[in-house]
Amino acid sequence: MSRCAALLLCACALLPVPLLAAEPPREVSERVAATIEASYFDASEGARIAGELRRATGFGAFDQLADPRELATALSARLRPMDRHFAVRWSPPGKEPAGPVRGPVPDPARSNFGIRKVQLLPANVGYLELGYFADIDFDDPADPARKAIDAALQLLAHADAVLVDVRDNGGGSPAMVGYLSSALVEHGSDIYNTFRWREGGASEAPPQEYPAPRTTMPLYVLTSGRTGSAAEAFAYTLGNAKRAVLVGERTGGAANPGRPFDIGGGFSVFVSTGSPVSPITGRNWEGTGVRPQVEVESSEALGRAQELALAQLLEDGKGGEAARWALEALRNRAPAPDAATRQALAGDYGTVRIEALADGLQLRVGRRPPQRLRALEGGLFHFESDPTRRVRFDRGAGGVPVAVELLWADGDIARHVRGPAQE
Repeated sequence: MSRCAALLLCACALLPVPLLAAEPPREVSERVAATIEASYFDASEGARIAGELRRATGFGAFDQLADPRELATALSARLRPMDRHFAVRWSPPGKEPAGPVRGPVPDPARSNFGIRKVQLLPANVGYLELGYFADIDFDDPADPARKAIDAALQLLAHADAVLVDVRDNGGGSPAMVGYLSSALVEHGSDIYNTFRWREGGASEAPPQEYPAPRTTMPLYVLTSGRTGSAAEAFAYTLGNAKRAVLVGERTGGAANPGRPFDIGGGFSVFVSTGSPVSPITGRNWEGTGVRPQVEVESSEALGRAQELALAQLLEDGKGGEAARWALEALRNRAPAPDAATRQALAGDYGTVRIEALADGLQLRVGRRPPQRLRALEGGLFHFESDPTRRVRFDRGAGGVPVAVELLWADGDIARHVRGPAQE
């Protein structure tokens, strides 16, 4: 390709979108209004919202927006205060379908059906992070999304407490909300939302419940302002049922489910076609969000939920020394040792080497990966990676360390005398 031709292609690629695809904003706005009027779950409210949009259009609110991307953003901003699910999108015609066939996750298997992380935290506290709630086909005995969440729950089947993290979860399918909830409450519990459509309704209760629910273990749901839609339904349901403690921030406040409608020209509009009602509260969280019982910044929610879980386990007489040590590590505010202390403690203790770092200490045994140490009160340290393992220095005359002891929460102790390893 010649240099001139390449420059011409680059120039074309940089043309403003309006030159590539322009459409009168009033025509697009009218199609949005007509779709809302025809499809919004509440016919009278849909007519009112459509009327407000038409009035704004008539006053020229969108006339200067020749760029379809900016027009979509402006329409969304105008509509969203009336329903948090309203969203107008634009993509180049022919490049990506804008209608109902386009879902939020084209191939859910490639994102593990929303299951981002299944982990056992210190002291046997389980952790499940969900990026979205995948759909389940209950008519398919081998449905992959159901098999995936079953596998995740099985990995946490022996955890003493469980944290479910939906801080970065924007929603998904009510089918997964109902099924996962059924794994945490008694069979037949009357806690599930009922959806109201223009005609008829449906329940979030799963047609097939999880076979072996865990109904008494401490349960915590982590939320943020990003938590939306189906993720809010999960938190709202279990929180109001007094089954889970919600920890984090008030959620986004988008209760009403729906779907995107293709309105032509590359535009689509997401319209709420239903609205949930809780049998416990008689309402939902549209516009208000779900307020957690324990409000903290979302970045602090995981640590706070761990603290709550460990404290509850200890109160219940469970978890033992491991839970106590893990809780002490979470609550610990001891400063890192100063430079003189780091140098005094560093050295060889037989096969164990303590190394001084710029801001702390680390323990090394042979070719094993080093373990960063965090200071505790009383001259103790714990492994940063595992607070149920501790280190204690035995100081002799004049405070000079003569040995290091490795401590385990189950009571085991390994003592290593200072000096080179014996051959």
